[in-house]
Amino acid sequence: MSAAFASYVVRRLAVAAVLLVILSFAIFSLLHLAPGDPIQALIGVGAAPSPQTVRILRQEYHLDLPFLEQYWLWLKGVIFHLDFGQSITTHVSVTDTIKQRLPITLFLGTYAFVLTMTFGVSLGMLAAVKKQSVLDRGIVAGVLLGVSTPAFVSGILLLYVFSVALPWFPSFGAGSGFVDRLWHLTLPAIAMALADTAMIVKQTRASMLNVLDQDYMTFARARGLSMWRCLYLYGLRNALIPVVTVGGFLLSFLLTSAVLVEITFSLSGVGSTLVNAATAKDIPLLQGVALLVATAIILGNLLADLAYMAVDPRIRIGGRTR
Repeated sequence: MSAAFASYVVRRLAVAAVLLVILSFAIFSLLHLAPGDPIQALIGVGAAPSPQTVRILRQEYHLDLPFLEQYWLWLKGVIFHLDFGQSITTHVSVTDTIKQRLPITLFLGTYAFVLTMTFGVSLGMLAAVKKQSVLDRGIVAGVLLGVSTPAFVSGILLLYVFSVALPWFPSFGAGSGFVDRLWHLTLPAIAMALADTAMIVKQTRASMLNVLDQDYMTFARARGLSMWRCLYLYGLRNALIPVVTVGGFLLSFLLTSAVLVEITFSLSGVGSTLVNAATAKDIPLLQGVALLVATAIILGNLLADLAYMAVDPRIRIGGRTR
């Protein structure tokens, strides 16, 4: 089983590597075809540089080379040196910029994901057990409200209530150190988690209702097991397969979903960096961040597949059911 597991992971990583190369070419091509001149963005709007200056800048950023040669030089730097080039607007290495901004986004995304799964699964189970009760209807109504509220709207509301009216949390900044960062990023994490938690609650409730109607749950109760023990021993594990699917989807988009929240709370993370790079047409920085997001999505899907095997032992690698 361990050899099959290792072989499966290696195959998935090989496919992921091929996908990343294809995506990198697509990103490079689209940015190359996008309107606007990165040299003009580098010099500044309204500036009239000399032809010699333009020629030197194009040589420095390899913009004077044919398209395929530009891509090959960039791809070699990424593969062999993890060098995504230099930012046109900040003149700082793209790799260094990502290393500086990534910890904030990872901390925020992980914090939001933990809140999402903890409260989403718990509330979904509670709503299923208390089906058709006032509590169930209240949770369902909260789900509808959470799904229909954009992250930046809930973020502004949280800022007003808990940073202005009740000054319990900071209104901006990421903090330093684990505890301080946890305090600073609580409101952004809640804003990110609200809509995602609603999706997990909805999926958990529907899946758990289906499990509660199964014969093995009735037999377990007939043996004298308590309701909550039946839920955790028999119900939750069988109900988690579709929940893991949705959770893996949400995990894949942690970096992209942080964009609006980071801007709302003035956080210098990967999301705000992506927006700034797109506004300034900073092609090297855009390519680096976009490839990072693609990598996160692919790895998130892989982790979701591996989680299936941990949740449901009936799934076998290389067997008839997989």
